Amino acid sequence: MTPISNAYDLSEMHEAIQSYIDRDLLVGASSVILKNNEIVDTHCWGMADREAGKPVALDTIMRIYSNTKIVTSVAAMCLWEDGCFDLDDPLAKYLPQLADRQVLKAGSQDPADTEPAASQPTVRQVMCHNAGFSYGFLMESPLDQLYVGRNVMDPDSTLAQLIDKLEDMPLCYHPGARWQYSVSTDILARLVEVWSGKAFDEFLRTRIFGPLGMTDTGFWVPESSADRFAANYVPVDPMAPMTPGLNLAPDATLGGYLAPKSFLSGGGGLVSTIGDYTTFIQMLVGHGEYEGNRILKPETVAMMQTNQLPAGVAVQLPAWVMPSTEFGLGLALKTGPMEGEPESAIGEYHWGGMAGTHTWVAPRAGIAALIFTQRLPGFWHPFSHEYKRLVYKALG
Repeated sequence: MTPISNAYDLSEMHEAIQSYIDRDLLVGASSVILKNNEIVDTHCWGMADREAGKPVALDTIMRIYSNTKIVTSVAAMCLWEDGCFDLDDPLAKYLPQLADRQVLKAGSQDPADTEPAASQPTVRQVMCHNAGFSYGFLMESPLDQLYVGRNVMDPDSTLAQLIDKLEDMPLCYHPGARWQYSVSTDILARLVEVWSGKAFDEFLRTRIFGPLGMTDTGFWVPESSADRFAANYVPVDPMAPMTPGLNLAPDATLGGYLAPKSFLSGGGGLVSTIGDYTTFIQMLVGHGEYEGNRILKPETVAMMQTNQLPAGVAVQLPAWVMPSTEFGLGLALKTGPMEGEPESAIGEYHWGGMAGTHTWVAPRAGIAALIFTQRLPGFWHPFSHEYKRLVYKALG
């Protein structure tokens, strides 16, 4: 991953991320920046495993958590191109357990207080997180306790068993009514299995990872690569993101990664390197193709980057609406620049993982960038905003 040019001065960004290391807000990080789909800068800071004294490298393997969602969405659209489904098909056409949905009545705190869904959730809606499902751990709904009690993300279960667990659980709201982060992309991964007749990991290997040469991306880290697997860290005070101090974090959310597991989470289960994921992003920037390997048609990629939400539906996490944001098929879409960003940021598509693996593409500016770290929580940490602002400043 040798940059083709040193025409851009990214020293201010390099120094800014180093300051997060120096203040013990990050243990380590890596970055790749592209201009017109060519790598113009790579950089690594700090440690992949502080306790073992292993520095971050471009081939360090990291938990990418919700960056997995974009991969799952691409997998689904491969099968859409194959004619396996229509976006507005009801989920129940392929997953009969999800027929005849009930919905928690507005304002009710009783999970048994339900009414029939005004419509049945569709494939398009699970790709956009507005089908009515929840996640459990965000505690946005009275139904979240059911998600936690049934351990819907149990690493010892399967995608098929996830659907069984959801069978008699009400939806949190009527399909299409609001955006809510959820197990929707895990449902989509199960749909990929049903449509393709293959295990989810096998489909990803044959249709995406193999053609793109993403050899370090998968649901577990083999023994031969374990020395490149980063440690994960949590702040000493998780409620104060700028308080110095980080401790080792156990892999409690989706289980360990050093042996195969049965739950192939399409919403957050992959590990990868920044090098592998850069190739994936270059495929998207290349309108579905990278180095002669076509994964999707250009018009399919363009559709993924087009808002799919009904008018008035905002992208929101608990007690917070993501500013100037719409949502396409598996991608957040920026409708206005953040503070310090140029107008060319409009149209940016992006997402990230909860341990701080952020990726974004700004077609108008001809910029794509990735920054990876292993810090829980790191999905919306200030380091990622400062990184993006300074990349735009240098290249935009």
